[in-house]
Formats: sequence, structure tokens, C-alpha cells
Amino acid sequence: MDKNEIREVIAKRAALELKDGYIVNLGIGLPTLIPNYLKPDVKVLLQSENGIIGMGANPKEGEENKEIVNAGGSYTSIIDGGASFDSATSFAIIRGGHVDASILGAMQVDEKGNLANWMIPGKKVPGMGGAMDLVVGAKHVILAMEHTAKGSHKILKECTLPLTAKEQVNLIITEMGVMEITPEGIVLKEIHPEFTVEQVQEATEATLIIADDLKPMQLS
Repeated sequence: MDKNEIREVIAKRAALELKDGYIVNLGIGLPTLIPNYLKPDVKVLLQSENGIIGMGANPKEGEENKEIVNAGGSYTSIIDGGASFDSATSFAIIRGGHVDASILGAMQVDEKGNLANWMIPGKKVPGMGGAMDLVVGAKHVILAMEHTAKGSHKILKECTLPLTAKEQVNLIITEMGVMEITPEGIVLKEIHPEFTVEQVQEATEATLIIADDLKPMQLS
């Protein structure tokens, strides 16, 4: 798979985790592709931590409203019935447990559900943003990410980078499969047909638990 195919597979599978009526926060990057693959009968409200609920599609070039941007600073829109408000209200929604699912990327995740996604020591970063609150406040935390980074493991026995949050990740979706974080470890529940279990394990530092009912990866 090339880069675009990998991103499409991950976004398609992540979209299947969203249920009708959910309030969802999507991280910057790959997760923003997910609305393109929602089933027609699934209606979700997209929340942006900078103060939007009911975020809509990205506007066409020339139709941008410079007053409406998402948390990543890109132009966005607000659907009919949506609203904008101050950051204090936005984080009251997040910290109050009203976000059903937060889908974001990761630099590292480990078998305990620890997440590192905001900095590499020695490199300048703009800050953690709302990631810490979103990971702790959302009911379900889903990582939509490439399985490896330039061949290096991202799914580890133990994270080595500074953590965003401890033991909060519920599900990992990569181009290779779908993995659930459990008290016993990481369970491989679905596998992409292009890969073998041995290949997925080789690309994963943590020891995977293979589900008894391992299924082909759902994409529709």
C-alpha cells in the first residue's frame, strides 16, 4: 500500500467506530479524513476544542470564513444548528465527559494504553494543546495511525517519549489491523488481508494477544 492507500484504509475503518448521535473530536491530520467515510445514516456532531460544536466540511478555496478555523488553525465551517463559544465552555464539554469519542494520532502507544503524541525531547513544539484533556475526558479514545514510523515500532511494551496520558487508550486502528487495549494486553481483533499475523507481530514491539475469533479487517 502507498501512503494514500494506508490513510484511506485507516480512515475507513475508524469511521465504522462512530455511532449515530455521537459527539466526536477529531485530531489534526489523518483523523480529519474520517467524515469522508461515514455511512449516510450515521450523523455525528464534530467538536473542536477551540470552541465549535457542529463543525462542517472544509470550505472550498475562495469560500473560507477567516473567523472560522479548527483547532489546527485550518479553515472549517459550521453546520446549521452548530455553535461557537469560548474555550472555557469547550473544555467544560470535554472535561465533563460529553465527548463520546476522541480520535487522534500517536507517536507511541503501549500495551497499558499509555499515549505519547505531543513531543520529542530536544525538538521545539507548540505545546500539548487540548490533547491531555481530550484523552482523559472522552468516553472512548481511538488511535488512527500508521503502524510504524519509517520502519520503527510505534506500538510498544512501554512508551519512551513524554506521555500525553496514562492508560486511556481503548482502541488502535492501523493499516495492518484493529487492536483493543485490555487488562491482559493488546488484543489483535481484526487483520488486513494483505498481512499475516506474523507480519503484524514483527511490526509491533508489544506481544500481541491473537483473538480466538480474529476477523478480516472491516472496511465497509
